Amino acid sequence: MRIGELAARAGTTTRTLRYYEARGLLPARRAGNGYRTYDESDLKLLRQIRTLQDFGFGLEETRPFVECLRAGHPEGDSCPASLAVYRRKLDELDALIGELQTVRAKVGQQLARAESARAELAADAAVPGGPEPLCELGGKHR
Repeated sequence: MRIGELAARAGTTTRTLRYYEARGLLPARRAGNGYRTYDESDLKLLRQIRTLQDFGFGLEETRPFVECLRAGHPEGDSCPASLAVYRRKLDELDALIGELQTVRAKVGQQLARAESARAELAADAAVPGGPEPLCELGGKHR
C-alpha cells in the first residue's frame, strides 16, 4: 500500500509517517517508481506505536516495541527491552500517583481550613455587633 492508504488505515497523517520514517521507526521501502510502499506489518507497527502513545509513552519509548515486532515477535511487548520500558513506565506512574496523592492531601487540608474559617465568620456574624459577611464576588457588604 502507499503512504496515503497506510495513513488513512492507521488513523494518522502522511506527515507523521514521514516523521516516523526519519526517526527510523517505520521502514523506508520504495517501489521502482520512487513511491513509499508499506504492508500489513507496517500497519501493525503503527498501531503499536499509537497505542503506546495513547498510554503516555514518548515516541522514543516505543522503539523497543517496534524492534521487537520487526524481529518477528507476534506482539511488540514480549522482548526483554519492551518489558524494561513497561517497568520504567510503571515506576514513573507510581511516582506521579504518589505526588498527586500528596497534592490531594494538601488541597484537602486547605479546604478543611477554609471551611472552618468560613464557619467561624458566619458564627461571628450571627453575634450582635459581629462583623458583617462580605460578598465573595465584590468584597462589599451584603
